Amino acid sequence: MYQPLTASVFEWPTRVYWEDTDAGGIVFYANYLKFFERARTEWLRSLGLGQQTLRDATGGMFVVTDVQLKYHRPARLDDLLCVTAQVTEWGRASLLLQQQAWLPTREGTSDGQVNSVGRHLLCEGTVRIGWVDATRMRPARLPATVLNALGTPLASLS
Repeated sequence: MYQPLTASVFEWPTRVYWEDTDAGGIVFYANYLKFFERARTEWLRSLGLGQQTLRDATGGMFVVTDVQLKYHRPARLDDLLCVTAQVTEWGRASLLLQQQAWLPTREGTSDGQVNSVGRHLLCEGTVRIGWVDATRMRPARLPATVLNALGTPLASLS
């Protein structure tokens, strides 16, 4: 059974490098999945949940079980993106996250400085991550450390 979760949006900046682009300097579509993965890892780290530490302490790990993406506009070489992650549902063994990649728009000011005045949505999607026993690669209940860090009511049930 999945429950909705109201959680804050985690934001992580990343730069588009040559290796992220095709010959035309446009981000290769599959690389948004890498950007999203890195943002999820940094989000967990910001909650005090390093993935290797979790695996060592619990014997479990997160795996991606489902991804749905929609592309809106391209990112280009040297763009500085803002990648977000937000939990929208939780269950006993998985989390559903909404993720987005944004390009801040910039505008010059009268003193020659550049200010961020908005942003363009480049890519958005949902990513379901499941918790598995790392040895058997079988679904397992989310550990209390994860549930407590997320502040879910399931924390008392694990």
